Amino acid sequence: MSIWEADKLLLFIAFVIPGFLSIKVYQLIFPGTERPASSMLIDAIAYSCINYSILFAPIYFFIKSEVNSLGYTIFFYFCVLFLFPVIWVVIWKYIRTRDFFQKNAPHPTSKPWDWVFDQRESYWVKVILKDGTIIGGLYSNKSFSSSAPSTEQIYLEETWLLDEDGAFIRKKNQTKGVIILSSEISHIELRELV
Repeated sequence: MSIWEADKLLLFIAFVIPGFLSIKVYQLIFPGTERPASSMLIDAIAYSCINYSILFAPIYFFIKSEVNSLGYTIFFYFCVLFLFPVIWVVIWKYIRTRDFFQKNAPHPTSKPWDWVFDQRESYWVKVILKDGTIIGGLYSNKSFSSSAPSTEQIYLEETWLLDEDGAFIRKKNQTKGVIILSSEISHIELRELV
C-alpha cells in the first residue's frame, strides 16, 4: 500500500488541502504560536469537512448537473478546494473583529504589540529602555515591527533628539533609523502625528 496510489492521493487532497490552506491563511492574518504541520492534520480534516458542509448544495447540484466541460469542472473544483477555504477565513476574520463578537469572545490577535502595529498608523515613538534611556523616533511607512511568533523588535525609520522634557527637537543627522530589541525595552509610548 502506497500513499501515492491515485485514490489515496485524491482523498488526501480532498480532506487535507482545503483545511490546511484555511489554517495557513488564518495564521498569516492572525499570527500566533507556530505549530508543526503534523499536529494540524486533525484540524485540517475538520476544516475541510466544514468547507464541504457549507458548500454541500453547490457540490450536490454540480454533480447532478453532469457538466461535461473540462474547463468548468476544473474551475469548480479549484474554487471548492482552494478559493472557498480562503474566503471562509476572510469572512471569519471580519466576524471575529466586529464589536458585537468581541463582547462574548476574546480578540483573535494574541498580543497588544501585534494589534497596535497591525493598524499601520504612523506615530511619534518614545522607547524607554530598561536602563532608563529614552529613544525617540518616527514610526511610519518605512518602519517595521515584528509580529508573533517572532520576538518583539521595532525599527524606527527616523531617530530624533529629545530635550530634557522629552519633546522632539529634530531628526538626528546622517542616520537611517534604529532597531530596538524587546530584551532592552521597558515600555513604549506612542504619540499622534500632528
